[in-house]
Amino acid sequence: QVQLAESGGGLVQPGGSLRLSCAASGTIFSIGAMNWFHQAPGKAREFVASITSGGDTTDYADSVKGRFTISRDSAKIAGYLQMSSLKSEDTGVYYCNAHLLVAGGWNVYWGQGTQVTVSS
Repeated sequence: QVQLAESGGGLVQPGGSLRLSCAASGTIFSIGAMNWFHQAPGKAREFVASITSGGDTTDYADSVKGRFTISRDSAKIAGYLQMSSLKSEDTGVYYCNAHLLVAGGWNVYWGQGTQVTVSS
């Protein structure tokens, strides 16, 4: 069974940092683009960052540019989101998704999310 799982969330003070991880498990033949999304309390899920399969191109939401960095380790089929200078508005659940080549072809998978709370 193919799964994505996020980890690394928690409670952090404004201005602090967290590093989120997204790990894939199961029988996976290849991995394409990976993305991170953020869902603030009571709001819709929004795009945060993306990285191509080769890791050579990244994209960020304007709200996180200069503060967040997305990266990946294709050998481990894992992705990361380094978050710095965190603000209260960064609070919410962070989800990763990835395009994975599995037995049935390419599919998009989502993790279950990890909670980030930015508060003093």
